Amino acid sequence: MVSGLFSEGRIRLIKYPYQGPGWGPWMDRIKTYNPDFLLRLYHDMLRIRRIEESIESRYHEDQMKTPIHLVIGMEASSVGSCAALNIRDSLYCGHRTHGQYLAKGGDLKRMMAEFFCRSTGCVGSRGGSMHLLDKSVGMEGSSAIVGGAVPIAVGTALAVQMKKENRIVALYLGDAATEEGVVWESLNFAALKKLPIVFVCENNFFSVCSPLETRQPPGVEITKKAESFGVKSELVDGINVLDVYEATRRAREWALSGQGPYFIETRSYRWRGHGGAGDDSHTGYRDPEEVKAWQALCPVQSFGSILLSRGILTPEKIATMEESIKAEFEEAFQFGLTSPDPVEADLYRHVYSD
Repeated sequence: MVSGLFSEGRIRLIKYPYQGPGWGPWMDRIKTYNPDFLLRLYHDMLRIRRIEESIESRYHEDQMKTPIHLVIGMEASSVGSCAALNIRDSLYCGHRTHGQYLAKGGDLKRMMAEFFCRSTGCVGSRGGSMHLLDKSVGMEGSSAIVGGAVPIAVGTALAVQMKKENRIVALYLGDAATEEGVVWESLNFAALKKLPIVFVCENNFFSVCSPLETRQPPGVEITKKAESFGVKSELVDGINVLDVYEATRRAREWALSGQGPYFIETRSYRWRGHGGAGDDSHTGYRDPEEVKAWQALCPVQSFGSILLSRGILTPEKIATMEESIKAEFEEAFQFGLTSPDPVEADLYRHVYSD
């Protein structure tokens, strides 16, 4: 439990409102999973962590001409949920895109090229970090407008239903988006039409620098609000990758069976600032000790420790993963840096008019 007061008493620490089941109940259940699958989950979380740390370490060079929003500390939410999705399942998200893009199978080289605003970027230099898209893996779109992708995703779910396609739509939004009317209007419509869509609310307790407790009344639970629309809803531990995976698997089966939307709230914590590189806690909106307390709950390290204790993961395997990820990032970084800039003719690509 994170508790206490800011030294000047100006800002009350956000308490960790959901302890989750912890890893205890999972120790026996881990035996039922394929070891290769468990290693994949760990690798994918470690990969996102190291890639974002590398991006952060090079961001000051001012070569990447895009704002960035890091998911460091929230990797279990991206990896656990995307592991339960099919490649044909459509995915929509907000401005914090890197975790979902990489976990869904997006191309790292094309992602880095997009950061450098090159023509080889996954959006051809048009999107930057906040608008990653790769239809080859079902990454249909993202929006920097808070809640902006929500009605688009619901519209896609309606199209999927009308075409009788055997797939679902996964929609990622933050806790701040639940303060937008369009979220509840869209959820109501999805419930009314029993659309095949899974809402994944990644609650990290902050909207830029405003903590949840200053934005929403005490005692209000996002999951409970979703339930009030008659939507199957679930609160999960966002630092437990298996908890997220199991919930998303249940949600996908529910939506795919024609029973309508499913709402998942994952609770985790972003270690870095809202945007850019580094931790901005020194500005005073949160206590640095709060960040340290959450870092002790690291989703990558905690899962890795369990796999190590079971002999599924070894220090040698970790070293191999680290080396491979580092090489992959360096190759992707150079690809992005040396790719060609857009030319005038590119202005007319992907532009449609009647």
